[in-house]
Amino acid sequence: MDREKLDGWCERGIIALVLAILVFGPLATGAVRTLEFLIIQGLTVVAMILWMVRLWLKPRPQFLMPPFGWAVLAFVAYAIVRYFMADIEYVARLELIRILVYTAIFFIVVNNLHRQETVNLVGFTMIFLAMAVTFYAGYQFFSGDNRVWHFQNTYTQRGTGTYINPNHFAGFLEMLLPLGIAYTIVGRMKPTLRVLIGYASLMLAVGIGISLSRGGWVATAMALILFFLVLLFHRGFRLPAALALLVISLGVIYCAPRSSLIQKRAEITAKEVGSTEYTRYRLWLPAIELWRETPWLGIGPGHFDYRFRSVRPQEIQLKPDRAHNDFLNTLVDWGIVGFVLVMGALGVIAFGVAKAWRNVGGVAADLGNRRSNRFAFVLGASFGLIALFFHSAVDFNMHIPANAILAVTLLALLASHQRFATERWWTGAGRPLVVVVTLLLVAGITFLTGAGIRRAKAYVWTEQAAKQKSFSPAQAAALERAFAAEPKDFETAYNIGECYRIPSMEGGDNHAELAQKAMMWFERAAQLNRYDASSILRHGMCLDWLERHDEAWKYFDRAEELDPNGFYTVAHVGWHFVQVGDYAAARPWFERSLKLEWKDNPIAANYLALCNRRLLEAANDDSPARFLRQAK
Repeated sequence: MDREKLDGWCERGIIALVLAILVFGPLATGAVRTLEFLIIQGLTVVAMILWMVRLWLKPRPQFLMPPFGWAVLAFVAYAIVRYFMADIEYVARLELIRILVYTAIFFIVVNNLHRQETVNLVGFTMIFLAMAVTFYAGYQFFSGDNRVWHFQNTYTQRGTGTYINPNHFAGFLEMLLPLGIAYTIVGRMKPTLRVLIGYASLMLAVGIGISLSRGGWVATAMALILFFLVLLFHRGFRLPAALALLVISLGVIYCAPRSSLIQKRAEITAKEVGSTEYTRYRLWLPAIELWRETPWLGIGPGHFDYRFRSVRPQEIQLKPDRAHNDFLNTLVDWGIVGFVLVMGALGVIAFGVAKAWRNVGGVAADLGNRRSNRFAFVLGASFGLIALFFHSAVDFNMHIPANAILAVTLLALLASHQRFATERWWTGAGRPLVVVVTLLLVAGITFLTGAGIRRAKAYVWTEQAAKQKSFSPAQAAALERAFAAEPKDFETAYNIGECYRIPSMEGGDNHAELAQKAMMWFERAAQLNRYDASSILRHGMCLDWLERHDEAWKYFDRAEELDPNGFYTVAHVGWHFVQVGDYAAARPWFERSLKLEWKDNPIAANYLALCNRRLLEAANDDSPARFLRQAK
């Protein structure tokens, strides 16, 4: 087989792998779980290997390196430096792995998927995939079935498709709806395909509607208004653009008043807008407080959820995961430096697309009545990303791998279209440059492969542990194997500690030995994540169980300092005083815990009743011992 033919097979392999990643991510609940992301990570590594092979097969290889690519490399370099400075290594490493995977996909797409037929293949595939997912969402919405594959969803009467969260489902659709409409109106294709894409676009609009995602509604509406304003400047497409806008508008006007669910969501939005009671506002203010601690470099990659508890407002008792604002989350995690790099990169791509606008047919005088798939893609992808940009102000779609990868792919394909404006971004690669790029690819492949293997081993043993009896020696043994594979995973260390603590508190001849083992693991978890109150709290509980109460107090005090408004933490501080026998000191802690969370807080409720009962008994105690105690 000659080099040219082998190069063609490698190119087709890369295209197939990229499509597999793009399709698999949304179908696998957004690829937010460990196993699904590991599959995407593995597919990316294989694509990197094929690209490296292509570099050495071509006698005169070329690199397409638009300005946006340099902006991407600048942020990656900063991300690597920031990783080595992070407080929680394991969390920062997971964030860095995601960034490296997205970066690899970006450069693979830019340099291997720039043919127009390949761009169209990606666009058509994703539009029809989104239509299929929307059909599933329609079944969920109208049947009330809250399952996503075999997972139970907490969102009832909302279409989520193959996503767990309807807001992320809307984020996926809003990136593709303008692309579908652009292909329908502007694209050059056979009538049958045009009708199918037009129908798919209509279904995508329905999908955004039944997601009941208010951020998705507003972001899509704003992006489509701008989209149609642009088309109205093109004389040959004013009529179809106006008709498409009319169809969408009439659909909204007809359906919205007839859906009680949509009306209810609109009423809630009207009440929340401008109100400080809005849940996201309650996340944003603490996020700003965290950012002020380290404004230039941020608190650390992926650290928001772990650092949030120290500034948690009383009204927020659940784990927020993210700040529900991608811009603010970037500022908090990465600081001003990271935020400027990200926003600067977006400015670079916007400037590049604007510069290439005339060359892809974006000027009315150049386009006239001619249809162009090139212009359709640039127009649709640009406004799909604009919709995501608007939505990012109230959600965290860029932290959902499937949506982030789709956004990165659209950015890469838009960046590759700058070659129509100038040839200067093509770089002839001599052997020295090929060697440098190869070394970078080898480094990336080695790191991602090694990290993936370790995480896969830990995942297998964690799954094995889940099948064992809770807190049994077999479960502890499986978790210890998982920790051996990922020795920086503080959550696994904490779970191992629980496997020893629970049997210890059930009593037995070896309860002291088990408690010692538990404390060893809780101490290790606290060292790996010094912001986690849970492991420190459990350490204190073990000391109380061993009747080392004076030593225990400093752990409870530290846990309360890390999570001062956490109802669970506050309740366990009260639990400590119960172990000491100081019911008067314990009662205020349980009362405060119940104020923070009164609905699902059995620990505080039960122990508060116990404290009241014991204090009442003491008050009614007329025995001589009582007077002796008072005399003392």
